Amino acid sequence: MTDTPPDRLSVDPQNPHYDEAVLARGVGIRFNGQERTNIEEYCVSEGWVRVAAGRARDRRGRPITLKIKGEVVPYFQDIAEPQQ
Repeated sequence: MTDTPPDRLSVDPQNPHYDEAVLARGVGIRFNGQERTNIEEYCVSEGWVRVAAGRARDRRGRPITLKIKGEVVPYFQDIAEPQQ
């Protein structure tokens, strides 16, 4: 596994950018210089994050999200295991 988080990642299993192995490792997000823990999806190259809009849900039960633009800096919260 590399030490660089993916360019785009989502916590929703139905999203094509979902990656369970990366999420199991723990990904932290720094957005506009602040540590954020409520990020649903992010894209570094396009410079945006999606956050839940309160407790609102759509008709399928998923949280309604807002896209916010800014500087996105993802990082892994643990150290990569050495490859053997």
